[in-house]
Amino acid sequence: MLENVERLVNEILDNNKSLFLIDLTVSKDNTINIIIDGDSGVSLDDCITVSRHIEGHLDREKEDFSIEVSSPGATAPLKNIRQFKKNIGRSLKVMFINGEKVEGKLKNADDEKLTLEWKAREPKPVGKGKRTVVKTVEKPYSDIEEAKVIIKFN
Repeated sequence: MLENVERLVNEILDNNKSLFLIDLTVSKDNTINIIIDGDSGVSLDDCITVSRHIEGHLDREKEDFSIEVSSPGATAPLKNIRQFKKNIGRSLKVMFINGEKVEGKLKNADDEKLTLEWKAREPKPVGKGKRTVVKTVEKPYSDIEEAKVIIKFN
């Protein structure tokens, strides 16, 4: 069933290039869970369209199933390069596979890597006290354990 559902999801997403698949699972009891995202977000209508397309092409007489189509939650980790690209300019909390943790503004995201920038307080090179410096890090996506958008309420 998974291959059939995957084909149906790709069909509907091919018709709307701004949407992309984040996750697709089919459990042993045929519960279909689909998480989609979009370059400009995901609407309820987007989720309904995907759900109806799949429901319309699967036969409940052959296999009973349930389906849930949703967008990733605001606190869900970023999993897809397109998610990084759409969040350029936002603050991220990133944990790298080496254990390093960085909170900073996503300055750039291309197909291979991301660039984060943040301010840090460091001791002055000469004399007492500290100064604020701007730090940047550029890392490939393969070095990321988990990345989440930091939600700020003003």
